Amino acid sequence: MTAKTAITPATHTTPPAKFSHGVRKGNILQVAGQVGFLPAVPGQPPTVAGPTLREQTLQTLANVRSVLEAGGATWEDVMMLRVYLTDTAHFAEMNALYNDYFADLKEAPAARTTVYVGLPEGLLIEIDALAVLG
Repeated sequence: MTAKTAITPATHTTPPAKFSHGVRKGNILQVAGQVGFLPAVPGQPPTVAGPTLREQTLQTLANVRSVLEAGGATWEDVMMLRVYLTDTAHFAEMNALYNDYFADLKEAPAARTTVYVGLPEGLLIEIDALAVLG
């Protein structure tokens, strides 16, 4: 039986509850919902990348990528992305940022679901991912 391995990149703090930023078992890597926090500074609370959807979306994608890379995956391995937005008015802007970010993918893009949720104050977007390696 293959063991589960918790994935926490050096850029991330220990999660605030009993969960992992990512979990890999065999060739499956699940990335937990990531938000637009800047890379962790020891002893400091998490800092949001900025107040705009653009700043938070780009940082959130960078945070997802950090977990993917720490788990041995790339965007090319991602099968599914889920995007959580706090405001329906942000969909068009997020979609444009998303399309630009993934413009250079060589393989078929991941499947994606977008839903609207409540997030802690100041956070506008959260993204999780499922990757299959090899």
